Amino acid sequence: MGCATKNAKVVAISLGSLQRLIALKAVPQSAVPLIISTMSDCINQGVDIQLRILQTLLSLITNFPAVHGQLLGDALLLCFRLQESRIAVVSSTAAATLRQLVMFVVDKVVDEDRRDELTSSEKIEAVLPNGATTKLGPSAHDAYAVFEDLCLLANSEHPRFLNLECLRKTFALELIESVLTNYHDLFRKHSELLLLLQHHLCPLVHKSLSDRPSFPLTLRCTRVVFLLLKQFSLELKTESEVFLMLLIRIIGAESSDADPADSPQGHQTRPLWMRVLAMEIMRGLCSDAELMRSVWDRYDAEEGGSKVFTSLITALKRLVTERPQLLGVCQQMFGVGVSTHPPSASTESVYGLDVGGVAGMVASAASATVSGVANMMTGEAGLSVQNSAMKLQCIDQLDKADSPPIPEAYLYLLGVQCLVSLCEGFAAFTAPLYNSIMVQKPRSAGEPVIRAPPALDLSKLPPEDAATRQLHTVHDMVESGWPALLAALSFLISTNLSDELFVDVLASYQALTTVSGMLGLTTPRDAFFTSLARMAIPTRVVSSLDSYVPAEPSTPRTAASAISESLGVSLPGTSTQPPGLSERNMACLKVLVASALFLAGSLGESWFDILEALQNADYVLTMKGARPPGSSKRNTIGPGAGSLPPSRSVSTSGSTQQLAASGSSQSPTSTQARHPLLADLDPESLQHAIQRLFDASKNLDDSAFRDFVTALCKLSAAMIGMQSEAGDSLVAENESTDELALSPGLSPPVESAHRRRVSGIHLPRTLRTGDFGISKLGGVAMLNIHRLIYRSPDIAWDPITGHLLSVIRHPHAPPTIRTQAARVLDDVLVVVPRNISTTGELQPKVQRRVLDVLAQQVIPDSAVSNSTTVEIRRMGLETLHQILQSSGHTLVVGWETIFEMLGSVCKSAPAPLPGAPPTPSPSLRQELGRNRPPPLVYLNEKGYTSLVKIAFQSLTLVCDSLSSLSPEHLRLCISTLGQFGRQADTNIALTAAESLLWGVSDSIQAKRREEDKEPEYSALWMFLLLEVLGLCTDARPEVRVGAIQTLFRTLQLYGATLSLDTWDECIWKVTFPLLDSITASIRRSSAVAPSDEVSTTATATAADAPDLQWGESKILALQSIGSIFQDFLTTKIMLLESFTRAWEVFVGHIQDSWLHDNRSITAPALRCLEKAIKSFSAAEQLKARTMEALEIAWRACDTMGGAVLEQGQSSPGTTVPGSNNTDVRPLTQESLMAYVDVIRCTRSVGRELRDSEWPLERLTRLMVILKGVLTYPSSPDFRPDVDALNPVQSVVMEAVDSIELTAPGVASLVLRDLSQYATLPFLAAFDVQAAPSPSATSSTSRPPRTAAHRVTYIALSKKAMPLLVDHFLRFKEDATIYADGTIEALFAAYSIPIKLKYDCPAPSKFGNDQPLWKTATTSFLRIIKECGPQVRKLQSDIPSDRIEGIWRQVVDTFRGGILADCSAAEHFPLDLQEAEENFDLALVASLEIDVVPYLGDPSVPDYIVSQLARVLQQGSRVRTIDDDILPPSPSSLPGSPKTSSKSKKDRFSKDSEKVEKFGDGSISMGTTATGRFMPRERFAYWCFDLLFLICSDTSKDQIPSRKRIAALSIPPLLERCRMTLVSYVADESLRGNLPFPRAREEELLYVLRKLLTLRLWPGTLWAALSDSPSTFSSEQPAIDQSLSPSELIADAVKRSTKAHLFHFYPILCEIVAIPRKTPTAWILSNAPRTATAPVETSTGAVEAASDVTNEGQAVELDARVLVKECLKEIGKELGVGR
Repeated sequence: MGCATKNAKVVAISLGSLQRLIALKAVPQSAVPLIISTMSDCINQGVDIQLRILQTLLSLITNFPAVHGQLLGDALLLCFRLQESRIAVVSSTAAATLRQLVMFVVDKVVDEDRRDELTSSEKIEAVLPNGATTKLGPSAHDAYAVFEDLCLLANSEHPRFLNLECLRKTFALELIESVLTNYHDLFRKHSELLLLLQHHLCPLVHKSLSDRPSFPLTLRCTRVVFLLLKQFSLELKTESEVFLMLLIRIIGAESSDADPADSPQGHQTRPLWMRVLAMEIMRGLCSDAELMRSVWDRYDAEEGGSKVFTSLITALKRLVTERPQLLGVCQQMFGVGVSTHPPSASTESVYGLDVGGVAGMVASAASATVSGVANMMTGEAGLSVQNSAMKLQCIDQLDKADSPPIPEAYLYLLGVQCLVSLCEGFAAFTAPLYNSIMVQKPRSAGEPVIRAPPALDLSKLPPEDAATRQLHTVHDMVESGWPALLAALSFLISTNLSDELFVDVLASYQALTTVSGMLGLTTPRDAFFTSLARMAIPTRVVSSLDSYVPAEPSTPRTAASAISESLGVSLPGTSTQPPGLSERNMACLKVLVASALFLAGSLGESWFDILEALQNADYVLTMKGARPPGSSKRNTIGPGAGSLPPSRSVSTSGSTQQLAASGSSQSPTSTQARHPLLADLDPESLQHAIQRLFDASKNLDDSAFRDFVTALCKLSAAMIGMQSEAGDSLVAENESTDELALSPGLSPPVESAHRRRVSGIHLPRTLRTGDFGISKLGGVAMLNIHRLIYRSPDIAWDPITGHLLSVIRHPHAPPTIRTQAARVLDDVLVVVPRNISTTGELQPKVQRRVLDVLAQQVIPDSAVSNSTTVEIRRMGLETLHQILQSSGHTLVVGWETIFEMLGSVCKSAPAPLPGAPPTPSPSLRQELGRNRPPPLVYLNEKGYTSLVKIAFQSLTLVCDSLSSLSPEHLRLCISTLGQFGRQADTNIALTAAESLLWGVSDSIQAKRREEDKEPEYSALWMFLLLEVLGLCTDARPEVRVGAIQTLFRTLQLYGATLSLDTWDECIWKVTFPLLDSITASIRRSSAVAPSDEVSTTATATAADAPDLQWGESKILALQSIGSIFQDFLTTKIMLLESFTRAWEVFVGHIQDSWLHDNRSITAPALRCLEKAIKSFSAAEQLKARTMEALEIAWRACDTMGGAVLEQGQSSPGTTVPGSNNTDVRPLTQESLMAYVDVIRCTRSVGRELRDSEWPLERLTRLMVILKGVLTYPSSPDFRPDVDALNPVQSVVMEAVDSIELTAPGVASLVLRDLSQYATLPFLAAFDVQAAPSPSATSSTSRPPRTAAHRVTYIALSKKAMPLLVDHFLRFKEDATIYADGTIEALFAAYSIPIKLKYDCPAPSKFGNDQPLWKTATTSFLRIIKECGPQVRKLQSDIPSDRIEGIWRQVVDTFRGGILADCSAAEHFPLDLQEAEENFDLALVASLEIDVVPYLGDPSVPDYIVSQLARVLQQGSRVRTIDDDILPPSPSSLPGSPKTSSKSKKDRFSKDSEKVEKFGDGSISMGTTATGRFMPRERFAYWCFDLLFLICSDTSKDQIPSRKRIAALSIPPLLERCRMTLVSYVADESLRGNLPFPRAREEELLYVLRKLLTLRLWPGTLWAALSDSPSTFSSEQPAIDQSLSPSELIADAVKRSTKAHLFHFYPILCEIVAIPRKTPTAWILSNAPRTATAPVETSTGAVEAASDVTNEGQAVELDARVLVKECLKEIGKELGVGR
């Protein structure tokens, strides 16, 4: 009623009340129609009323669910009518209310269905759109009717249920959308509702979309389509297909901003917003992966079905690529620091999309370098969610009547998001399944965890399983759609995306790659990998790196560059930062690596491309800016290498470059967390990631691992192939031409297919730091050592080692790579043996594999050798060394390989020349230059020495573990050591020869001790000795010495354990051949020296150094052999059957050395013989053999002595003409000494064994040889022999001393030889010619030494002279020495120094020994003392001529002593002169005591006695004048001491003539010349005294003998006196008053006094004057009484004791008659003579005459008085005055 009032206030109050009542449910159901009609009447009231009506209606319908059918329609109609109000608030409130009511209507259906209480009677029949009828519940019917009307209204048709003329289509569609959004499940249950969708809604929407587009309508239609597709695609299969295709068409159509009405066919070009709407819902659909899969299953998978999914992807691809200039170009994707001009060839095109072309479309980007990155930040072309997206997406802008402004790029952003969603959908579905099926599948016991699973094999999964079907679907979708997806993504990723979008696109890449991999789609997988690789490592970066020249502060090379540098302008073609990877490249690389890691188990052959990409990446990451300056020569290899056109732009945005290069995010200030894909994008992390991929190789199963390794090897081979092809034409600068092995047998490698892919890396060989493949292969091998060992070789071992070896042995591969391959291989080979755990059958196999591979590295395959080959071999040998060090003890096989490797290092020695000695030593070439040592047969190359050194270390190691070697291996070891012994490195050769072979010898000997092995090891030991023997004649002295020492040390050490057979072998096969070969070498090297250089002098030049060194070797060999003989002679060697022969050979060698060798060898050789001979002394039990051996030794000594004598015959310093060895070098003193020692030794051993002296004949030969040795004139090394014996003289004297003198004739032999020794200083001393210095042949030879060295024999003489006395005294009673002339020889020897006296050589240089003549005199006098009595005693046994000879010699010796030239002594000090005279007094005394008593024996001929008197007569002279016979000059003395007796007699008879006339008073012509006074007046008077004495009758013993002597001596005495007296008389008359010199006066007085006192034996003068003084000396015939008185008186007077006075009577008369005063002198009576009072009176003669003096008083004597006294005596004798 209130409402009916039409009063606004009342109506409002009424409606409010109604509303409350309804809310309180206070209104009955029956009142509902009334309320509705009432409100219908009030509907035209004011706004408030209308709003109140809407509130009441809502409350009514919701509170009375039973309102159905027409009543509900009326209520709804009210709302519809209000919704059309022009008042906005009413309209919108009505619309909202309607929405609620429609929802409520549908909601009731849900409730009704849930309760399900309806009976069929309650159901209402409805006619369906397809003409059928069905019964529906009231609520369902309501909903059906309302929804059908909405569809009809939306399509501008007449509604069936609502009494409504029309409704805004947009509103109708909104209501429909709300219903579908909230109740899609209900629709699926109610087929009638689905029919509505099918029959009404779908055609309506399709029509709307196809008609002229209107933004509000199209927007709402599109939303409805989205719901239909999303919720009902299964139920509405065909409709969905139509809608999808429609959307795809919309998306694919080119958009136009023009009003559609303007175009003749409006539906052809659709506005942008329509495409955007379509894309927005498409984005929703794409993110529903399941929906997408079902779309594929429903349409694409069906035979003949439309390819919805395929079309969709194609459309999306077309969409995103349709306006590239909008999207811009991401400069980062080209890398950093490269020129961005499009290259001539579109190298970056990927599947027809040419990024270079894209770049060309963008004018600004065409000239941009890195500035492109900077512009991108400032809102230039590009996609980003911030700049390209709408704040509210288009499809949500329901309130807009026209399309809002849409960013140009929004459409493409949507496209990107669709693609990304699709890709993520694939991955999100596949990955968990793959994980559960492949990785987490149940494992059987012992099966390893799967870490790198293979791809899914769909055929093996259960086919009825839903998951399997779905996987098939994804598989097919990817297989079908990957080209378009790849094209789209690869385009997008190179556009100017924001980081966020870039990450999304990159993630999609990753998703597609991994999904393809997981599902086993190799083609798409590889395509994605390839694309990723191109984006990760742009080819331009790789090629630009090569031409990049880092800015350097060096001197500018050209004027242009100088200007550009000074102005800061970069020249075209140069880039300001090194080429490298941008952050995005690195992100792509990261994804590439991650995907490869994920799919590692299934990549198979695709590994090659991935590894190639990684290689490039590694190159760029490591090479970036790291190249040395100046190394950028553009000698790159391959197409297009240097063809980058120069950039025309000058970059000024330095700061942005740095920003870009540093890889920071786009807004420098942003600090938000980065997406994981953009984290860790520095080169180090990426390299770690790449490394992780290689590390993962250990997780691969065997077949996958084999694929991986094969690919790696293939890549490496391809790279090396490229480079070595270049090597055929290029020789890089740092390699000399010999480095390039030019072996004709190698054809250049075939042009490889990989030139197509150049791998981007064009590297001159010079820059290669090493091959990526090889270095990674090494790492992989080390991680998979277990595979190398325990798996079949074809899985890992063969590919890896095969590849590395092929590189190592590839002659054209770059050296650095070959060495790198060698290094990698060696690392593997060292580790493998260490890791063999089992000792089973695997161990030998693996060891064999390792050593075989190593051998291929070490042993060169061709003669071509360069430094690389050498280096590689060196590395191989080092590896061998390491293997031996760490695993040598475990080696069970391969020793022969090891020795082969070690031996391969050695240069082989040439084969011995024919005719060379039979030793293994390398024969020396004959054509050697002079003075040069024989060359080693190897060039001393550095490389080889290093190889030898390293190999030798290994060999040393082998020698440390000899016990494990079998005999065959030991034999190899010995040969190898022998080879090393011949190498150029002396240290190595030495070690091999000395210590190592010694060690092997030890080892063999240790094993010999086991009985069963003895023969085998003995043979081996002999082999060893022969090998050492080969080294004994090495060209280098050190090695020879080492080898010889080793050889003999072994022999010495083990000699005692060797059998006689072995000894026999050692002697004949080792020791003698050694000597032979060394001798042969020495002879050869000396034969090489030209003859003009061989010195012909006996003191040959010092030999050339090599000769000396060979000599040293021979010395060592000889000494060692000597030691062997010494140690084993008696125990082993003498027991050999061949001993005598061996000894002969041995002695022969020594003898040969004596005759031919350098003298440095001779002495040691003899010492060696001496040692051996000494050892015989122990051989008691083998006496016969010993004696035989000694005999051989003596024979050799004899021969050698012959050589000495032959050389010694020559005068010093010249070779004997015609001697058969002109090349014999002079023997040294040392050699001679050794020689004498050998003789002594031979003698002493023989004496010990036989205890008897040698026979005289042999001793004679011995003495001859010893004398030859003593007087050997040619030694170069004489030692001083003045003060003491030199060594040779000592040993000779010792040898002489050792002779047993007792045998007949021996004493004579020795005495005679010693006598000769005593004369040597006088007869054989000589000056040694100074040997020319070794450099005498050179121009700068030293001047000869000034003081020539002299061999004097003085010490020898000093030793021999006393020794002779001793020997004589020992044998003085042996008649033989007198009978065979020995004593004469003895005296003759002494006579020489005695005669020479002061002309003897000085007795000592440094000491003050007695002069030789004094020694001789003393010794002589000692012998004389004994000689007289013995001769007298043995007279009967001594032939008379010998007695004569002895005395003759004695007298001659005295003559020499008395008449020696003493003028030299005149210069001595007086005391010394006196001492010397006193010494000589001994001669006179000895004559008086030891000679005179025996000289009168009848056996002594007269002339000898006369000679003695003549000697005394000459000795007694005080002065000489020219007419007088001068004393013999000393120079005539040595002439012939043994003049024939006849000449002596003649001479003496001539002297005696003067006395034949008794009392001749004739006076000769006088002279006033003073004459020359003799120096030793005292001595003259002593001689005079003796002469008076032997003529007087003083001595009373042996009177007949004395008388005979007196008779024979008186003539000289008288002659002597006569000379004094006559010369006085003759001179006095001439001189007048001129006084005489003192000496003459004294002489006159002395003679007168002596004559006065002399008493002869009666008849002496008579006998002297007779024809035979000896006969009449004792007894004269009676006086012939018949004579006339005067004759009678004369006869009687001659028999008087004073006959001499009568003889001088005429002269005495003359003196008395001299008118002037005669000489006078004062003397002490009876006093002994002194130097001051030289005149001595005989006992009491003068006193008796003068009677004036008493004893001891001074008396003055006067010649005249004395003469008177004499005359008185004559008178007395005549009897006057009696």
